[in-house]
Amino acid sequence: MKTVTNWTGLSDALRGASVAMGNFDGVHRGHHSVIDAARRPDAPLGVVTFEPHPREVFAPDAPPFRLMNAEARANRLERLGVDVLFELPFIPALAGLGAEAFARDVLAEGLGVSHVVVGADFHFGKGRQGTAQTLQEFGQRFGFDVTVMPLVGKADGAFSSTAIRTALTEGRVADAADMLGHRHRIDGKVLHGAKRGRDLGYPTANMTVDGLHLPRLGVYAVQVQVRNGPHQGLYDGVASLGVRPMFGVNTPNFEVHIFDFKGDLYDAHLSVALVEYLRPEAKFDSLEALIAQMDQDSAQARRILSAAGS
Repeated sequence: MKTVTNWTGLSDALRGASVAMGNFDGVHRGHHSVIDAARRPDAPLGVVTFEPHPREVFAPDAPPFRLMNAEARANRLERLGVDVLFELPFIPALAGLGAEAFARDVLAEGLGVSHVVVGADFHFGKGRQGTAQTLQEFGQRFGFDVTVMPLVGKADGAFSSTAIRTALTEGRVADAADMLGHRHRIDGKVLHGAKRGRDLGYPTANMTVDGLHLPRLGVYAVQVQVRNGPHQGLYDGVASLGVRPMFGVNTPNFEVHIFDFKGDLYDAHLSVALVEYLRPEAKFDSLEALIAQMDQDSAQARRILSAAGS
């Protein structure tokens, strides 16, 4: 998958794509229907999205809400077979465009799209003035097809990022996976940490969760994809998401222990799938008690992951 981060100066090879457009936070099953509708045998499959998320720009002091960072979203879209990701920078020059100007300057003249698919609740342009219906009118005027997809869901409502956040907050990772169409993942680069896990016999790969909506804090059985470097591959493990009360740390952190792994993962990029919630985080009376609990967590996670498969 090729990633493009501007809407000007595109090569002819990148023009003419059939694109799905939206924020695609979580890339859930509702998003899948929009992306699938953009598949055409005679055009590259593209996705038009925005980074940072517009909500982060307009409400910078709001609590973190994103289900995915940009890396996780790109990884998921690549798995879905997207050829070109148009990850447009949500800067003042773009945010200030009215709906008509966005359709003309960005979609038609800039990206040269042949077909745009959006969900029925899609809005665009300064002040969210554009709707799916006005996009259809602009498509007729500026020379691209527009398909509007109905919202997709179950009998109790449409699939939504809000419902997925609620499930994750409550530790219901299986329910979240059902709405997402895939297991919820945390993606990113392995960072240097305090290396306490190594001293306890449980070395961990540390990852940031800054800017993300946090699932329920605690311990999870996980499946880990190492995406680059000499240790590329799929592994089982156990992960702790929390503030590490045993050590008086208050900043949320994600620490992943990969079973039976030996090697250096610093600066490698991981994609970590939450398979099952095991327990809340806790503070123990001693390091020995902590290690004993980690042994129990690992044994439980191994049983769960063996039954779950890939």
